[in-house]
Amino acid sequence: MASEPAHSPDGGTVDPRVLRSRAAALAAARAILLEDGWEAVTHVAVATRSGVGRTTLYRHWPDTIALLRDVLREQMEIDHTVPTGVLRDDLTSELEVLRGQLHRPPLERTMRTMIERAPTHPAYGELKEFLYQEGSRVLGEIVRSGIARGELDARLDPSRAVDQLAGPLIYRRLLAGQTFTTTYVHDLVDDFLRAHRPRP
Repeated sequence: MASEPAHSPDGGTVDPRVLRSRAAALAAARAILLEDGWEAVTHVAVATRSGVGRTTLYRHWPDTIALLRDVLREQMEIDHTVPTGVLRDDLTSELEVLRGQLHRPPLERTMRTMIERAPTHPAYGELKEFLYQEGSRVLGEIVRSGIARGELDARLDPSRAVDQLAGPLIYRRLLAGQTFTTTYVHDLVDDFLRAHRPRP
């Protein structure tokens, strides 16, 4: 397939064909990730599945790490919940997203690999940092909103709150190798809310 221009002749608006090819490639890459794991997400595999030429893929994503970053970003945007303003429900719903990801084998393997390789491979370290920042973004927003509404202790550090909420799930699944249910998530949220209720 021939390469498409990234911009219109006037240098302004992005060519619609570029948007379509990028969307098709990301959809194919996301399907490969969920079916076969991160190792299977390659330019060749994405080109075969999407019909987008490899030249076009390499222009969008010069290397596999760049491709994986955008695939994971898109998957997280799909998975993330939309906060409703009901603190307990919002915390529970967002942690349920994480529970689902941790119990989905391809995504679980991706997380394990990022953690394992990050200390010795800078590219994987960047990807792990991206996973942490994007993965915890909505949970942090929910906590900050709860503090602003006076439903959580004003002295609570949102970043530590994210650790207290997400940390047990990640530890239990990735380190202890145990599964856990929705009940575990609900109990975790209730314990967190009791510990950080507003104080005079």
